[in-house]
Amino acid sequence: MLHRRYYLYPVMRVLFIFFLAVLATSCEKEVDIEPNSSPEVLVVDGSIENGSPAVVYLTRSFSYFSNLSAAAVGNSFVKDATVSLSDGTRTSVLRPYEISSGATTLVVYTADTSNPAAIMLGRFGAGYSLSISWQGKTYQSTTTIPNAARRIDSLWWLPSPGNADTSLVMLMARANDPKGLGNYIRYFTSRNDSAFLPGLNSVFDDNIVDGTTYQVQIFRGEDRNGEINNDTFGYFRRGDSVVVKIANIDKAAYDFWRTWEQAQSNVGNPFGTPVRVLGNISNGALGVFCGYGNQVSRLFIPK
Repeated sequence: MLHRRYYLYPVMRVLFIFFLAVLATSCEKEVDIEPNSSPEVLVVDGSIENGSPAVVYLTRSFSYFSNLSAAAVGNSFVKDATVSLSDGTRTSVLRPYEISSGATTLVVYTADTSNPAAIMLGRFGAGYSLSISWQGKTYQSTTTIPNAARRIDSLWWLPSPGNADTSLVMLMARANDPKGLGNYIRYFTSRNDSAFLPGLNSVFDDNIVDGTTYQVQIFRGEDRNGEINNDTFGYFRRGDSVVVKIANIDKAAYDFWRTWEQAQSNVGNPFGTPVRVLGNISNGALGVFCGYGNQVSRLFIPK
């Protein structure tokens, strides 16, 4: 769940070199800093969507200066926890499954398919409690699946302005926000049946658009493990089949993803302000358990 990306835009690269040059010429004393080694903690990446079972990934944290590899990531997954989900009436124990992904084996806790009667699917307007027992400690979290209050009315596309590549297009949406503050969303896009990816800035409140119908460009979701192509960033292409998922989320989920994205954008930025990521897991664990109330919209962009 935790990734580090050392990508700097060309202008930022120049500023970074300038910053280092200033330091090199202005410092007269060499200072050696020995970073502290952070204790290992549990990291939780959990979610439940309307119509789907809960999905929970558990890993051990890495120290910031750890050497990452496929083997190290695979070994960080927790396989021996007891994970249960409750909707206030029923409690279901989630089962761990191992999934091969290239050179790495992932472990995901989700519904036990061998016991269909115990499978719990997410419902609009419902609240859920997650409990994790591991190595003598118990971690808890709660979330809700809000009703799909903020919705997309329609999707359309426009040519990308001033772009020499005429196959690139902008995806536009007309959306509604109901009256009353506190309607938070996170969005994802899928292109040509690929996996859903969140936008680089994927979460929004309704402080500006409260109670209005508004138009907005929807930027293509990005794989945060790769570098960003500035020439194609945010655009789709003619011939694409696009699916947009708007997920209504509660305040705790919004705060987590808002601060997480701010912290990630500061990686490698010498002028970035440190950000404390606001998780919703108890007992010192990192991460989030997030409920998604989804609306899905589709558009085919002709060639």
